[in-house]
Amino acid sequence: MVKDMAFIAYSVRDVPRAVEFYRDVVGLEPGQAFGDHWVEFNVGPMAFGIGNGETLGFIPGNSTGAAFEVDDIEAMRDRFVAKGVAVSELHTFPNCSAVFVTDPEGNRFSLHQRKA
Repeated sequence: MVKDMAFIAYSVRDVPRAVEFYRDVVGLEPGQAFGDHWVEFNVGPMAFGIGNGETLGFIPGNSTGAAFEVDDIEAMRDRFVAKGVAVSELHTFPNCSAVFVTDPEGNRFSLHQRKA
């Protein structure tokens, strides 16, 4: 029986550069680190991990699926634009808004804001 989500992992070639991006640009809080090959970030009750997964068959730059919940999606989008990060236009849906971001390795994730 599945009882919880353990973590979400993205494969990257340059872990230190990815740490800087996810810490300094995205604003995630670093958690556990295992050398320069695996770093986790604390995201609510879960962990978001980055590491080079090539030996396991995970090609850097092909990860997708993570969605980070934010309080002010427009301000976060502006933050990425100001830092020269590839980010989509704001998409509005009946129950939420989202933008889609590309990290320096080519991995994609979304920023998501639920409507009140």
